Amino acid sequence: MVKTKSESVEVVEEATIEVKQVKGVAKLEEEGDIAADYLEALLDIADLDGDIDIDVENDRASLAIVGGKLRHLVGSDGEVLDAIQELTRLAVQTATGDRSRLMLDIDNFRSNRRTELKKLAGEMAEEAKSTGSSIKLAPMNAFERKIIHDTIQELGLSSESDGEDPQRFVVIYPA
Repeated sequence: MVKTKSESVEVVEEATIEVKQVKGVAKLEEEGDIAADYLEALLDIADLDGDIDIDVENDRASLAIVGGKLRHLVGSDGEVLDAIQELTRLAVQTATGDRSRLMLDIDNFRSNRRTELKKLAGEMAEEAKSTGSSIKLAPMNAFERKIIHDTIQELGLSSESDGEDPQRFVVIYPA
């Protein structure tokens, strides 16, 4: 069987994409390992128990600290968790020289928050549809706004962020 030039180019392009994906996953796994080492040292210094789960989700390293009594590492609205995540990202950046987009969850805070925000987005989307008016939500961090935007888009509506951090908020439009 003889392949045409365009078929050969297509095969080479597919192989290149696969290699980049493997390299990308390996790089994210390396980020996860570096972050886990950093977090293990942090837990040791603070004399806290907890297991660290490492994964790759949505093209980013994802780590979760589970077990132990860790609620104080989250803070009342996740502000301590955000700070620890940022410090962990900086540790990874120092080690690799590249900016990290890793996500950190402690005590299932982000997982539970994601569920709450999806429910809120659904309720607010229904309100926007029924009233025909735009809905402004309370200020949220980037993680929370992204969940709202993604959910609103899945529901066929549109949304945008407005304002300046830390008072940046989402506006949901009826159509």
